[in-house]
Amino acid sequence: MANTQAELRPIADVARDLGIAKEHLEPYGSDKAKIQLEALATAERPPGKLILVSAITPTPAGEGKTTVSIGLAQGLRKLGRRSALALRQPSMGPVFGRKGGATGGGASRLEPSNKINLQFTGDFHAITAAHNLLAAAIDNRLHFEDSILDPRSVLWKRALDVNDRSLRRVIIGLGGSGNGVPRESGFDITAASEIMAILCLADSPADLRARLNRILIGYTTEGRPVLAGEMGVTGSLAAILNEAILPNLVQSREGTPAFVHGGPFANIAHGCNSILATRMALAFADYAVTEAGFAFDLGGEKFFDLKCRAGGLNPSAIVIVATIRALKMHGGLALDALTTPDPSAVERGLENLAAHLDSAVHFGKPTVVAINQFAADTPDELEVVHSYCRSRQVASSTANVFGAGGDGAKDLARIVVEATKAPPTPYQPLYPLEWSAEQKIERIAKVMYGADGVNILPGAAAKFRKARKLGYGSLPLCMAKTQDSLSDNPKLRGRPKGFTLTVRDVEIAAGAGFLVALTGDIVRMPGLPERPAAERIDVDSASQITGLS
Repeated sequence: MANTQAELRPIADVARDLGIAKEHLEPYGSDKAKIQLEALATAERPPGKLILVSAITPTPAGEGKTTVSIGLAQGLRKLGRRSALALRQPSMGPVFGRKGGATGGGASRLEPSNKINLQFTGDFHAITAAHNLLAAAIDNRLHFEDSILDPRSVLWKRALDVNDRSLRRVIIGLGGSGNGVPRESGFDITAASEIMAILCLADSPADLRARLNRILIGYTTEGRPVLAGEMGVTGSLAAILNEAILPNLVQSREGTPAFVHGGPFANIAHGCNSILATRMALAFADYAVTEAGFAFDLGGEKFFDLKCRAGGLNPSAIVIVATIRALKMHGGLALDALTTPDPSAVERGLENLAAHLDSAVHFGKPTVVAINQFAADTPDELEVVHSYCRSRQVASSTANVFGAGGDGAKDLARIVVEATKAPPTPYQPLYPLEWSAEQKIERIAKVMYGADGVNILPGAAAKFRKARKLGYGSLPLCMAKTQDSLSDNPKLRGRPKGFTLTVRDVEIAAGAGFLVALTGDIVRMPGLPERPAAERIDVDSASQITGLS
C-alpha cells in the first residue's frame, strides 16, 4: 500500500538523507522546503545520470508523463538506487481549467499534492508580481515623462496565473490623463511569462539579474530597442524573485525526493523545470529523473535545444511514455470506445509513437518506451507495442505506476539503468546556433513534426529580419505550437503527412535567450473549457480541499 499524506516523512529527514545540510534548508511547514543554492557546492558525489521522460502526442485519453516519472524514480529506489526527481510546478491555469491536478496520480504522486497544485511556496505569485511590476514601471514612465519608449511599440504585457480568454487583448489607461496613457495591451498566463523562462534558465542570482536587464520591452520612435534595465526597477524584480529562485524540495508518496521548481508550458514556452532544480537532483542523487512538457516534438526538442544548451546538461537516456488508450485514439477510435479491446487500433496508432522515436534518434541517446498501464489494457494490445519496439531494437516495459507505485516500475527501472551503462555520448543539439532562424525552424519542422516545409508569413519574416539586425539572429528557437498534433492543426492525430508548418508571428525573448515562433492558432493566454475543473473543486467542513485530482 502506498503511503498516505499523513505518513509522509518530515522534509528535514528527506533533505538529510540526500546529504543536504540543515543550514541549507528553509522549511515551509514540515512537508516542503526551499534549498539554498549554496548546497550545490557541498555535494560530495559525482553528478548523477539524467533521465529525460517525454511522451507521445497528448490525447484526451491521457499519457501520464508525470506519473511515470514519479513511478520510475520510486522504482529506482526499490532497486537500491539513489534517485531524485526534478519536475515542474503546476500552473493554476490548467488546475482550474481542463487538466485538474498535475502532481502524478495513484501510488505515484507527489505530496503534499493539494499544496503543490495551488499556492505551494509562492513562486508563481512572485513571478506574476515581478512581471506586473515591470509592466507598471513601463506605464509609469509613459505617464510622467516624455519617455524614450514609443507607446505603440511596447511589447511587455501583464501576466495572470488563471486561464482567461477575455484578457488576451485589452485597452489600458482609459478614464482621463490621470489614469495613464491609453494603449492596447493584453495578458499572458504566468507560465508563458518571459520571467518564468528566465527563472528556469538562470544558473545563479547574478545570471537572473542579468537576464532581467536584457528583457526587450519595446522600441523608441527611432526604432532603437529599449531593455528592461532602462526602467530602473530590475533590482526590485530580483528582490521579488530572491526566494523564488531557490528550488523546492518535496517527496513522493513513497518518500522519493523531488525538486519541484518552475513551470513554463511546452506549447507556448520551453516546457522544462529549472536548471537549478535539475542540478540539485544531479548533485545529490545517482539518477535524476526529469520530464519535459507535452510530447517529445515539443518538450523533448526544447529540453535539448534550449535547456541543455543553456545549462550544460547532457541526458543519459530518454523515456517515451505511451498508453494503450492514447494509441487507440491515434489509431482512429473515439474516446468512448477505448475500453473495448482493439489491437488493430493500437497498431494503427503506433505511427505516432514511431514519429517520436524517429525524432529521438537525432539526439543520440538510448531510448526506452514505457507503457503506462491502465486496468482495461489487454495482453494482446500490450504485445502489439512490445513487438513493434523489438522490431526497432528499442527496449520497452509495461509499468503499473498508478496502481503499484515503485513496485510497478521496477522492470522499467532495470531497463533504464541498463540503458545508461554505456559511456555517455556527447551533447548533440538539433541545429547549430549560427544557422538563420528560418533554417532552424525548417529543421525543427521537418525532423520533429514531419512537415514537408515551412511557410513564414510576411509579418513574421519581417520580424526575423529585424531580430537579425538587432543582434538576436543567433538565438535558438522556441516553437509555440499546438500540443494536440505533430502538425500545427490540432485536429490531426496520428502521424500527419503532407502538411506545411505556418509561422505567423515572432517574439524576441532576449532575457530568456531565445526567439519564439508562433504557429497556427496558438495563444499565450488559454481560455477555460465549457465545464472547467474549477466547478468541481471545493473545501469540506474539515477544511480539506476536495475535487483536486
